[in-house]
Amino acid sequence: MNALWEILAMCYVAADETYQEMDFRMNTSSARSLPYSTDDEAPPAQVDSKQITRSFPRLHCTSRIVIPARLKSTRLPEKLLLRETGKTVLQHTFESASLATRPAGITIAVDSEPLMQAAKNFGGQAIMTDENLPSGTDRVARIAVQFPDVDIFVNVQGDEPEISAAAIDQLIELLECNPQASVATLAAPIRERNRLDDPSCVKVIADHRGQAMCFSRSPIPHARCWDAELLTANPPVFWQHIGIYAYRREFLMGLSQLPASPLEQLERLEQLRFLQAGYAIMVGQISESPRGIDTASDYREFVARHSKLTVAHSAS
Repeated sequence: MNALWEILAMCYVAADETYQEMDFRMNTSSARSLPYSTDDEAPPAQVDSKQITRSFPRLHCTSRIVIPARLKSTRLPEKLLLRETGKTVLQHTFESASLATRPAGITIAVDSEPLMQAAKNFGGQAIMTDENLPSGTDRVARIAVQFPDVDIFVNVQGDEPEISAAAIDQLIELLECNPQASVATLAAPIRERNRLDDPSCVKVIADHRGQAMCFSRSPIPHARCWDAELLTANPPVFWQHIGIYAYRREFLMGLSQLPASPLEQLERLEQLRFLQAGYAIMVGQISESPRGIDTASDYREFVARHSKLTVAHSAS
């Protein structure tokens, strides 16, 4: 696959010698990448930026969703098995993810018999993985070994019952359109100061091509002179990283050989390991962050929203 991309790239450049620089920025509305960071220089005023926006010829890739599912959770024990709505959180996540149109299927990577049984109860395909694996990405990598014909794997966390199918499709398209990238992820605008200052809200900034430059729990970019209007600016200044990823198969196969990085250990963010190792991460933008379930309060709010939707559907 890498050799094929190199041949396509050479042909693509030769066909258009008027361009002296290769810019891998996407030029599609359905898979938008994160706009310029505030510290970047904009394209020269006399040049139409659309004329220099480039992407490789797009190849359609086979893709699959993997839902890493851990039974243990610190703040809300066994949250994936909660079922006040009549369905488990895991089933809600599975059904929401199944609305995506690009992936060929979904595999649930479980770490325990209760989750295996829960998946079987609603007809989901589940594979047992080692409960001692350090991260969801490592769990996805174990599943990737069993699907040698799949090019792209999308990691959807099991506690995201309201995950957007369109966001999943967008991630896949990001990697299809940007072969220089090994990983794709998403970001949403931050419009509240408390979210900007919250270490649990991970921030991201990207370059002109939509490639990630840095992730941090601290507010980035740092505003040397603070102005509240920064939170309402358009395009947005601050972006929250959304913890959903798409990975190329080759990247996952080499993951176990990738050493932990100093920045990863300092911030406790595994994506910094990828960046420090030199892997390109594309960042797509969505309008708002999906609502995951981390606490009992999160779950109660989800149940309330689900109940309202059920009543509305019944009335119609």
